[in-house]
Amino acid sequence: MNAPFLSPIENPHGLIKKLAYYFTRRQFGKVLTPVKIFSARLPSAFGLFYGKISSLDKKLTLSPEMVLLIRHQVARINVCEFCMDIARAFTIQASMNEAKFDALDVYDTSPLFTQAERAALDYVTALTRDKKVDPEVFAGMARHYSEREICEIVWVVASEHVYNITNIGMNIHSDMLCKIRPKTASSDSANERASHAAA
Repeated sequence: MNAPFLSPIENPHGLIKKLAYYFTRRQFGKVLTPVKIFSARLPSAFGLFYGKISSLDKKLTLSPEMVLLIRHQVARINVCEFCMDIARAFTIQASMNEAKFDALDVYDTSPLFTQAERAALDYVTALTRDKKVDPEVFAGMARHYSEREICEIVWVVASEHVYNITNIGMNIHSDMLCKIRPKTASSDSANERASHAAA
């Protein structure tokens, strides 16, 4: 069954939620399903928490492409269709290398990826799939990234799980954003995740 477990709320109560609907509609051409299903039913502080994740993402030193590669890989493993779709939409908007994202399932052998990216994705894949990481895998990543960057990678994985579980738990699937959004947004869009599931 592809329908969400709860019905969308088309007309939310409260100014903050109404503003969230307005801004997501303006940015994406529609109000995102997680906003109508999940955030609309919770106090606004919960939606603002998702906005805080987005704000913190903007303080990362990792490249926007690396952040999206990590998020997309986590979403792929968790099979969050909404998250995979919105990550691809941001990829398109930022004019990133879409072929690289298409090759994530073979990142370990694809020439599109650097050794550093492969090491990070090895870590991300193990952490997401197994919920633990072998010391050798961590050491392989640590050879390429600073201690701060390692912590940022963990942050991206952890915060992506918040998005994924929200959507999976509500049976929310793709909003087909790739077909809605043109290639016109700035690179800042890569980290604009507040509307992903925010109010």
